[in-house]
Amino acid sequence: MQSTASPLRPAILIISETAFKDPTTDKAGNILRETLKAEGSDKWTEPWIEIVPDDATRIQNAVRKWTDDDHNNANLIITTGGTGFAVKDITPEAIAPLIHRPAPGLIHAMLAASLEITPFGAMSRPVAGVRGKALILTLPGSPKGAKENLQAVLKMLPHACLQAAGADSRTMHAGGVKKLEEDAGVSTRSEKVSIAPPHHHHDHHHGHGHKIPQAHTRPEDRPPRSNDPTLGATQRHRSSPYPMLSVLEAVSIIVERAPAAVPASLPLSPALANHVIASDIHALEAVPAYRASIVDGYAVKVPDNASQKHIGIKGTFPVAAVSHAQASGMPPPLAEGTIARITTGAPLPANANAVVMVEDTALVSTTANGFEEATIEILTDAIEAGENVREPGSDIQLNSLILPKGTFITSLGGEIGVLAAAGIRTLPVFTKPRIGVLSTGDEVTDISDPIPLSGGQIRDSNRPSLLSLLQGWNLCSAVIDLGIARDTPPGSLETALRSSLATHNVDIIVTTGGVSMGELDLLKPTIERGMGGTIHFGRVSMKPGKPTTFASVPIKDTVSGDRREKLIFGLPGNPASAIVTANLFVLPALQRMVGLGGKRGPERVMVRLEGRVKCDKARVEYHRVVVSCGRDGGLLAASTGMQRSSRVGSLAYANALLVLPQREGWLEKGEKCEALMMGPVIGFGST
Repeated sequence: MQSTASPLRPAILIISETAFKDPTTDKAGNILRETLKAEGSDKWTEPWIEIVPDDATRIQNAVRKWTDDDHNNANLIITTGGTGFAVKDITPEAIAPLIHRPAPGLIHAMLAASLEITPFGAMSRPVAGVRGKALILTLPGSPKGAKENLQAVLKMLPHACLQAAGADSRTMHAGGVKKLEEDAGVSTRSEKVSIAPPHHHHDHHHGHGHKIPQAHTRPEDRPPRSNDPTLGATQRHRSSPYPMLSVLEAVSIIVERAPAAVPASLPLSPALANHVIASDIHALEAVPAYRASIVDGYAVKVPDNASQKHIGIKGTFPVAAVSHAQASGMPPPLAEGTIARITTGAPLPANANAVVMVEDTALVSTTANGFEEATIEILTDAIEAGENVREPGSDIQLNSLILPKGTFITSLGGEIGVLAAAGIRTLPVFTKPRIGVLSTGDEVTDISDPIPLSGGQIRDSNRPSLLSLLQGWNLCSAVIDLGIARDTPPGSLETALRSSLATHNVDIIVTTGGVSMGELDLLKPTIERGMGGTIHFGRVSMKPGKPTTFASVPIKDTVSGDRREKLIFGLPGNPASAIVTANLFVLPALQRMVGLGGKRGPERVMVRLEGRVKCDKARVEYHRVVVSCGRDGGLLAASTGMQRSSRVGSLAYANALLVLPQREGWLEKGEKCEALMMGPVIGFGST
């Protein structure tokens, strides 16, 4: 293309409620700026960048500012965000009325590039065209999608912008289409492998005066990248590109990435069991609210000063009143020389200061009908003021702290009972996340399938095991069975993941299988290359579970329009590996998300071995064991047998993981070792 007298002026309009409130959350703007810069500083100046919310008027005003002001015109206006199907996605409706001359060819080029990467490329609603002397393009809000759409048409944009600005077309086209292609650095259709630059990189040496893009970092200094499945088995990694992390390092990354707990006020009910209290709770009512008896007996007035100590209460007294534990009202004041029959929990009459147990009395006479006590003999003088009486607030004082923030409400009933007694009607608690479990692989067969296994088929034991485990933790508002995602045809796994996130609105997806080094281990490339996600780690120094993967993907909320980060745990496909890694990695994430930030997985105890166990010199091993309580009170650990990661039988009866140190040799019978408790300890009386 002919060199311009001066570089063209681009403008980037970021359309996002989230970024408008907090500009630091935006990533698309910088990525688009760098993409323009990579094309050559001789073509584009530094772009103007502005952020607006999903509001049609503000979007249009920003565009008009760059197109309708002769002194402030942009040549290219790129918007990012608001092109999907969410309720707040209104960018196409805001931009379309501003277009004077549509540019459908650019739309087709961007859609074609997206569709070569994912079928979900069809879910975008781009608009392109000219207003005044400026070219306008609407791009997706995803940084990855925005970059790919821009790259699909970027080399043609200087030519289009110059024409829109009024350049002479006859002069520009004098050399024909071939010359235009050469100047722009694009190939003809017969020469192109793909219109999607991120997935097919070709070296072009044009010699037309523009600078060849050159990386400024070494490959070993860049973040690891997953296999590209389109290149075939011969081009896959022969060793994992992901660094080997310790379990502690991996858990720290998970806790850092997991969303913080979100508080909500809910009515007090047994349904709040297994929730975490979100703020300090103070008593709204004292317990008891009145002076109450703690025994069945008789309310009396005991001399309570030294001068009256010689006056005893032993003797016969008329029963003047009866006080029951009921809500009908308070008993009448106790007259001098009388007593009142009282039941446990009932309020003391005024003037009474002690209660004599019924066991320390005898019946002397009854009323005429024989139904009521008339007089009672008190058999002892050894009664002191305040005896057998609960003072107001003696159990719980008004406004006192009863349960602090972070308290876990157990299903044993104690916390719920205290809250109810103190008059708490609504309780601030942290909400629970939604989680789904997805098995992967063409070979996996659902347990409900009545057809006998054939070939290389296996029954899906991981999914029911993990669903049971997650439900047993009681840390999720919903545990959802997402079924089985197939490896073939290509794109099946991505479709299943996106559908799970959109349809079931889960916060976490737990997958099993597809995380190792095989050509059909597709989870990592699907997340990175298909969904624009980030692999935070892909290997852990542990046995079993070495290829465990933790990732996050940006997903746009269909209601609010805000972009949220969802977590994906890629657990190994072997049954023992899946259960072990779920306890070590998924559990800490859930604990953080429900407000148990101080916990990092299962409870840790020290146990004594009931048999010798071999250690692994290369990795820490998590050995499945049964932990029971010995008659001396100590904890004993017995192995569940052969520990191969594919051996599902090693999980039966196991309630703990023995943490075997990384070393050569054995731990002998009787030695102590750390264990992670997956379930309750078995009592010494159990069989």
